[in-house]
Amino acid sequence: MALMEFFTGKHLDRGLHVPEHKDLTSGLAIRRLPFAPMLVVPLSQHAGVPAIPIVQEGQEVVRGEPIAKAGGFVSVPMHAPATGRVTKIALAPTARGDLSMAIYITPYQAASQEVLYGAPQDIEQMTPEEIVQAVQNTGVVGLGGAAFPTHVKLKVPDGKKIDTVVVNGCECEPYLTTDHRVMLEHPAAVLHGTRIAMGALGAPKAVIGVEDNKMDAVEALRDAIDADDVRRGVPRGSGEIKVEAVPAKYPQGAEKMLVKVLLGREVPTRGLPADVGLAVFNVATLAQIGQLLPVRQGLIERVVTVTGPGVRKPGNYLVALGTPLRWALEQADCSDQVSSVILGGPMMGPSVGSLDIPITKGVTGILVLTHKEVNGHSRMWPCIHCAACVDVCPIHLNPSHLGLLARKDRYEEMETEYHLMDCFECACCSYVCPSHIPLVQYFRVAKQMNRERKARA
Repeated sequence: MALMEFFTGKHLDRGLHVPEHKDLTSGLAIRRLPFAPMLVVPLSQHAGVPAIPIVQEGQEVVRGEPIAKAGGFVSVPMHAPATGRVTKIALAPTARGDLSMAIYITPYQAASQEVLYGAPQDIEQMTPEEIVQAVQNTGVVGLGGAAFPTHVKLKVPDGKKIDTVVVNGCECEPYLTTDHRVMLEHPAAVLHGTRIAMGALGAPKAVIGVEDNKMDAVEALRDAIDADDVRRGVPRGSGEIKVEAVPAKYPQGAEKMLVKVLLGREVPTRGLPADVGLAVFNVATLAQIGQLLPVRQGLIERVVTVTGPGVRKPGNYLVALGTPLRWALEQADCSDQVSSVILGGPMMGPSVGSLDIPITKGVTGILVLTHKEVNGHSRMWPCIHCAACVDVCPIHLNPSHLGLLARKDRYEEMETEYHLMDCFECACCSYVCPSHIPLVQYFRVAKQMNRERKARA
């Protein structure tokens, strides 16, 4: 299906045009956040097995030094975000509300905080297997929020062939502008990381999808591609890597949506992009690979959008991993009228119950809302069968019926008969529901109950 045919087809009416609120930070360059007096580095900042400590309490570490090794293939190591001393290895609160093992580091106040750990390596001479191992050594995970270990996605599944790398630069969540600023300020790193992914996967082509409300980022990436073609001595516009502007609409950045709009391919139910010859990566993830892999360094910081009506100094901050949330909000001059703090965007991000949790690899943004912005409709009304949720669901589910099944604890039926696991929790259904039914929360509970049922079986 041609691109314009898809735009004019039936899929155009799915999803939402939500208020963007990106103007608060989209024009603000990335700035470094000061180091906190104490950094708390959780051993589980990713999907998969937690990392295993390789340092001891009282040990001195330098910035960038490995402090925990991967616990298996679906796991990544951790690196010291600052030069300092390991104060303790103990439990720390998490955004999920539970406790997780973490390494506490007290940064040295007089240290220059240069990255002193690393060495150059020639990526072009590496085999795909060596690239996968090198990416795992960096500790890079999906920086779009999922935090899935990136090296796992760089290993081609048995029996599959990847023909195109898809780079997700949509950033459709309201308020968030981290990916936008990374594309504007580090387009060469994005391009380098994309080529590394292509080499590991054996993919001859790549396409970068960016929403058309970020045309400055589109132009920056295209200029970087032209400059790289000149450097490599190939004709401009050789076509190996293309940048496509796609309509701005939530949730355009969802993996299945982006694949469909860019290439006209549909990822099958319960399937993966590899099933249709694709591998999808967040743009900031590949930018980190492009920066870290050539110098053999680890992921110790990331760009986080701190924004919302509840902060007086919103911005896109380069934050050391392990920085306490409370410290970050103090640096952004948090208001005393805060009602809710959300990690990520308002559509899919969870509200936190404590400000003492650390910022981890998967945190894209910190959204601070005051009492004025928080929805006052606490009362939930019965479903009126208006079908508004059905009309906006981007993958053509029936959220209303799924919600009714959830209220009756029929979780297994939701999965086996009504495709619960295809829901990627974009919250479009909850957003439009006139009865204020928390549908996406129902679906999250249902998925968790089904996972626990299968674990017991």
